[in-house]
Amino acid sequence: QKKKLLEELGENSLPYLTPADADFHQLWKAKYSKLIFRKSDTVPEELHQLVQESFLTLREHSCFFQDLVRIKGKDFLTPVSRILIGNPGCTYKYLNTRLFTVPWPTEGYDVKYCSPQIHDACKALMRLNDYLHIEAVKALQGQNLFETKEIKATAVIDRERSLATSLTEQGSVSKDQSSVCVPEDDRSLQNRTSYNLTLLNYMDPLQMLYLKQEPYFGMGNMAVSWHHDENLVERSTVAVYNYSCEDSAVQESHEQELKGRDPAVWHVGLKVAWDIETPGLALPLHQGDIYLMLDDLNMTHQHCVLAGLSPRFSSTHRVADCSRGTLEYILGQCELALQNLQTDSDSVALKSLEAAVVKQVEEIHNEVEFEWLRQFWFQGKRYLKCTDWWLKPMAKLEEFWRKLEIMTSLVLSEVRKEQQIEEQRNETISCFLLLLKERQKLRKEWTAR
Repeated sequence: QKKKLLEELGENSLPYLTPADADFHQLWKAKYSKLIFRKSDTVPEELHQLVQESFLTLREHSCFFQDLVRIKGKDFLTPVSRILIGNPGCTYKYLNTRLFTVPWPTEGYDVKYCSPQIHDACKALMRLNDYLHIEAVKALQGQNLFETKEIKATAVIDRERSLATSLTEQGSVSKDQSSVCVPEDDRSLQNRTSYNLTLLNYMDPLQMLYLKQEPYFGMGNMAVSWHHDENLVERSTVAVYNYSCEDSAVQESHEQELKGRDPAVWHVGLKVAWDIETPGLALPLHQGDIYLMLDDLNMTHQHCVLAGLSPRFSSTHRVADCSRGTLEYILGQCELALQNLQTDSDSVALKSLEAAVVKQVEEIHNEVEFEWLRQFWFQGKRYLKCTDWWLKPMAKLEEFWRKLEIMTSLVLSEVRKEQQIEEQRNETISCFLLLLKERQKLRKEWTAR
């Protein structure tokens, strides 16, 4: 569909607006109202200083890395370099690559950093996280209040139009419409704004040999292509702090002759997903600017990052869906699998050969190997530039993996024995073989990578 659309468009790109266009704010209010923008002068100066220093510190310590991501079976290096910082034991997965948090200083956790400067940088980003959480709660509360007022206003207009309707029916309509927007409780707001990690990005566009062109609107060079953010709690807010290192050589052109966005300045681009009627938006980003994507905006719309000329950092705070992505979760899965292993001083054996039990254990085996151990070591020792926090948990997971390997060999031994009931034996072999084939295929893929 996309290819066909682009062929039809040819040289005539879809329209998009920037703040210089007369209809920009009207379009923003009508189609992009869940995008909230805060200029840098609304943020405390002390926080700006701490956060911007932390970006530079992490760059000086070579803590930003390009990720090797997998798209449609092929590996690509991201043009943007990244580092994940957040709650201890959290991970974030995107484009088949799992990132592991460099923990920010959290009470109750012993985190040893490679230098005091890295500790201070992580602490500053934790402060930014707290600040953005408060801002997101305020923004959602404001949005809910606005929607409630709009619904009440609509109810009044409807009531005035329905002159032929009885007084009883009017009351009923009013009551039904005003209850459409139920005020969110504090717990729901907290859940959708309590950021558990931030993905930091860095790119110097002048160091890039090639950047993709934005394909639909003709917005120019892209640092990050059109996408929805992955692996987030449903309807959670994403908050982004921007630090483009502008200097006197890169100034926004106020007397721009060309229509559209200034190519010297970084922008965030937005469009309504699968919509070729609504114009896109290109919003300029300057030092210390913040934007929030509220509620379901991340699902109904797509966004991209349009490169300027200066180097740029950003801190993108997320409520990652960690239901299957925390250290606590995977250790719990290992303990569950090992419940089927019976050990005494002389020997080891399986408690059950039921197909469902074997299947569960072997699925956990694959999860530990391919979602955790290989994902971690595939990225090398890059985390050691910041902290060795993950080394002990990984050693523990490797111990579990070795026991899971023993359990696999025990299943093979048992199904070879002829005293097994044939029907049960066949069922066990059937599901067991599927998971072994998957393991073999994935091991080949990872070896090739």
